[in-house]
Amino acid sequence: MPAPTDKPPTGRRQGSTGHRQTRRAERAEERRQQIAVSQARRAECLALLERFIEVSAEAERAAHSRPADHEHTDPWFLTTSEAMNRLWVAERLVRVQFPLPVHQAARAHFLDLNRTVWEGLPEGESVRDCLEANRPAFLDAARETLE
Repeated sequence: MPAPTDKPPTGRRQGSTGHRQTRRAERAEERRQQIAVSQARRAECLALLERFIEVSAEAERAAHSRPADHEHTDPWFLTTSEAMNRLWVAERLVRVQFPLPVHQAARAHFLDLNRTVWEGLPEGESVRDCLEANRPAFLDAARETLE
């Protein structure tokens, strides 16, 4: 007969250790999945920001080249309409993907661009003057969200 010991039976201890190891592995896998989702979301946000910035730059170029008089059939009008429609969609996607302060800043920048493109500039102002306040506010809000 084996000598009595103070240790619990071996089978019971291995089961407990095995359960802890399994649970630890499950938690590590959950954490990896959370990180992967977080990284994918960040990549989506960056792609959307790039899209919004790219289209807003296109709209700004259209504002710079705005003719004094234009018809709905002019090449400038047709090209600009397409750019402004893409900018409108990108601005709406910012609303879906980002917190409200980022969307509010994007919306203000969009409205500045829309007004400048379609209505022209007030006497003595430049496109840069009309856009300078809200563009950096949008970029700053977006950067804060991504940090």
